[in-house]
Amino acid sequence: MPKFYEDVEETKQKKKHPCEGLRDDLLECISKTDCVRKDKKTPRECLHDPLIPEKCAMFRNAFFECKRSLLDMRTRFRGRRYY
Repeated sequence: MPKFYEDVEETKQKKKHPCEGLRDDLLECISKTDCVRKDKKTPRECLHDPLIPEKCAMFRNAFFECKRSLLDMRTRFRGRRYY
């Protein structure tokens, strides 16, 4: 079945994976920290730094909870969490 032009644009904007929006927000927050900019470390190395801002720590915790919900067997009944 052919798709209309408007439908193609809408599918490009949709997220492909669960928790992708949180992952993007976390990456953006971590990339703006001094650890990445001044110390020239990778975002993965700075993710476990105890001096990251509280906002990034909240994103990290929310991303962890979202990923954990994917492995939880109760999600068969409740459905996956989308943030």
